[in-house]
Amino acid sequence: MRCVVFGASGYIGGRLVPDLLEAGHQVRVVARDPAKLRDRPWRDDVEVVRGDVLDAESTGRAVADQQVAYYLVHSLHSTDFADQDRRAATNLSAAAGHAGLARIVYLGGLHPDTGELSPHLASRKEVGDIFLAGPADAVVLQAAVILGSGSASFEMLRHLTERLPAMVTPHWVHNRIQPIAIRDVLRYLVGAATFPAGVNRTFDIGGPDVLTYLDMMRRYAVVAGLPRRFVVPVPVLTPWLSAQWVNLVTPVPRSIAVPLIASLIHEVVCQEDDILELVPDPPEGRLHFEQAVELALTRISQYQVSTRWSDAGSPPDPSEPSAADPAWAGGTVYEDRRERHTTAPPEQVWRVVEGIGGEHGWYSFPLAWAVRGWADRVSGGVGLGRGRRDPYRLHTGEALDWWRVEEIEPGHRLLLRAEMKLPGRAWLELSVSPDGDGGTRYRQRAVFHPHGFAGHAYWKLIAPFHDLVFGGMVANVTGAAERRN
Repeated sequence: MRCVVFGASGYIGGRLVPDLLEAGHQVRVVARDPAKLRDRPWRDDVEVVRGDVLDAESTGRAVADQQVAYYLVHSLHSTDFADQDRRAATNLSAAAGHAGLARIVYLGGLHPDTGELSPHLASRKEVGDIFLAGPADAVVLQAAVILGSGSASFEMLRHLTERLPAMVTPHWVHNRIQPIAIRDVLRYLVGAATFPAGVNRTFDIGGPDVLTYLDMMRRYAVVAGLPRRFVVPVPVLTPWLSAQWVNLVTPVPRSIAVPLIASLIHEVVCQEDDILELVPDPPEGRLHFEQAVELALTRISQYQVSTRWSDAGSPPDPSEPSAADPAWAGGTVYEDRRERHTTAPPEQVWRVVEGIGGEHGWYSFPLAWAVRGWADRVSGGVGLGRGRRDPYRLHTGEALDWWRVEEIEPGHRLLLRAEMKLPGRAWLELSVSPDGDGGTRYRQRAVFHPHGFAGHAYWKLIAPFHDLVFGGMVANVTGAAERRN
């Protein structure tokens, strides 16, 4: 089949594309910023087109000549997410009808049939309803907690359990949940491409176990080899308060924790298993909870996490200034430029640069970075907890602590775009080049485009600490390279 994937830069989409290719399908992926996909291992095996589901014209071009459209897009970070998701789904539904697509495949959220849904679950249900009522057939898969290395649900479960041997929890930890392994989710998604014509409905998908969140935490502890976790449920912790706690204790920021927890206040158990008639279980069966956790932990320990929840970040607005803009482009630009010669060879300095952040730290004043990271988390930002997927390699578009890898030229240049809460836009550029005497010239540039008075005041306030932070980074990066030489 000819399949077009919306959301290929995200957690699910980034894993679905290679599975579709392995199944023999032709794949086109749609990205607002195609450059973000250039380091994906499957990049040369797919057709990449620029497009945005909020733009009807580009959506129409993206689905032209295709048979199946996968919609794996959610506007979690937007305050008007429901309106954006509604517009995007309407655009795709209309484009699918005009192009004569065989079907749309959408991964939504498992939800109860009665009672008031959380805003995010209600929005995901609405998206599915739009597709089902549209001119093309739709397969709407509805899943609860997805277990896999790098998924937001798994990272929340993992960090809550590992970091808190005893915890006070809300009453929803006793609600029943039917989690599903990412491997089984992908199996169903791939299978949906070849469903018979006329299949236009929702399918509940889940694993073989029905557990409470409390059961999941305790079973996770057993698989991970942790002592028994002690949990005291209390009725006063609202979903909002729970999200604040998750925001502080786990890498999952408040913007994502809120919809995750809001979905857990419902009992989310499959009401039917009709999907098995079209995609039967493999001989070994669907993965049980313990198997999914063990597999995820193995992937993490071996640095084989192919995608993470943080992969799907908002692309830069092309109308906004960028780090490449010259000073005369308009507006104030603050910069901190530093460089240093080192006797270490360029490849050795680059290893330090590409390994920066995460468990290796930022080579300057760790306390200041930690305090700034906690301040960002308290204000609802991403903080430093996202870490990095691989301690030694970086790829365009991936998250690195509170930065996003905007550009990387292996062996030479790394450009990071800040995603922490700031009154402006900021970048950090690190570059390596051979020096005349056989050594290396290391250059470092911090760029800040302020927004309003607050932005100017922010830069003036932190400027006195630049020698300590940025100056220390230059000295310590080159020093680390020399010690490895």
